[in-house]
Amino acid sequence: MNWLQILFDGLLLGTLYALIALGYTMVYGVLRFINFAHGEVFMLAAYAGMLAGPFCVRICGGPSLAAGALMVAVSMACGAAAGMLIERVAYRPLRDRPRITALITAIGVSLLLQNLAQVCFSATPRSFPQTLPDAVWHWEALGLSTTPARVAVLCVTPVLLCGLTLLVMRTKLGLAMRAIAQNPTATALMGVSQSQVIAFTFGLGSAMAGAGGALYCFCYPNLTPAMGTMPGLKAFVAAVLGGIGSLPGAALGAVLLGVIEGVVGASPLSEHKDVVAFTVLIVMLLVRPSGLLGRSQKEKV
Repeated sequence: MNWLQILFDGLLLGTLYALIALGYTMVYGVLRFINFAHGEVFMLAAYAGMLAGPFCVRICGGPSLAAGALMVAVSMACGAAAGMLIERVAYRPLRDRPRITALITAIGVSLLLQNLAQVCFSATPRSFPQTLPDAVWHWEALGLSTTPARVAVLCVTPVLLCGLTLLVMRTKLGLAMRAIAQNPTATALMGVSQSQVIAFTFGLGSAMAGAGGALYCFCYPNLTPAMGTMPGLKAFVAAVLGGIGSLPGAALGAVLLGVIEGVVGASPLSEHKDVVAFTVLIVMLLVRPSGLLGRSQKEKV
C-alpha cells in the first residue's frame, strides 16, 4: 500500500472541500445561517465550466494552462452571480424572520436548483471538456503518480485561500463583513450598507464554490445534477470540524476530512467512507461543538 499516494489523494480532496467549506463559514460568520443550497451553486458552476470549456480552448488555441485558468474564472463568475441572485430572491426577504424559516428555504432552493439542472441538462452524466494538457507524470523514486490537473488544483487552491483571507482581513470591505458579524446594529448606525455587504459575502463565498466546481471536474470529470450534494455535505462537515465561522478552521477541517477519507478509502472500510465522514461530525459535536479553531460564544437571552 502506497501511503504517500493515499495522503496525496486525500490532500487533493481536502483542498477541494476547503473551497466549498469557505462559503459555508463566510455566510455563517456574517448571518449565523447555513446555506444548504451552497452545494448546488458548486454544481451550477461546474455546468457553466462545461459549457464555457470549448470556447476557452478555442480562444487559447488548444488545451493549456491559460484555457484552464479562463474556464475557472468563468465558473467563479457564474457561481458568484448565482449566489448573489439566490440571496436577493430567496434569503433577503426572510432576513428578519426566524432562522428556521431561512433554513427551510435553503433546503427548498437546493431541491429547486437540482430539479432545474435535471430539466436543463437531463440526469444523464455529462463529460467535462479537456482544457488542460493531457499527460501523466510518474515519480518512481517516490512511488507517486499524478496528472497536470491535480497539480493545478493543489497550486490554485492555496492561492485562492490566501487571497480570500487577505481580502477579509486587510480590506475595508472585509472589515465591514467582520463588523456585521460582531454587531450588525452598530454597523448599520455607522452607515454601512448591510444588504450590499451581505450580497458581496454570498457572491464571494459562491465564487469559491464555483472555483471548487471547476477544479473538482478537472479531477473527476463527470457531471450530474446531484453532483453537489455529497461534496456540499462533506464541506459542511469540514466547516464544523474546523470551527464554522473561521476561515483557517474551514481549511484545516477540510484537509483533515480529505485525508481521513483518503485513508479510509484505501482500507477494508472503503465502502463506508461516507459513514466515517459523518461519524467524525457527530464526534466533534459531542466533544468540541465549536470545532478545532472555533470559539464558544455565549448568547444573551
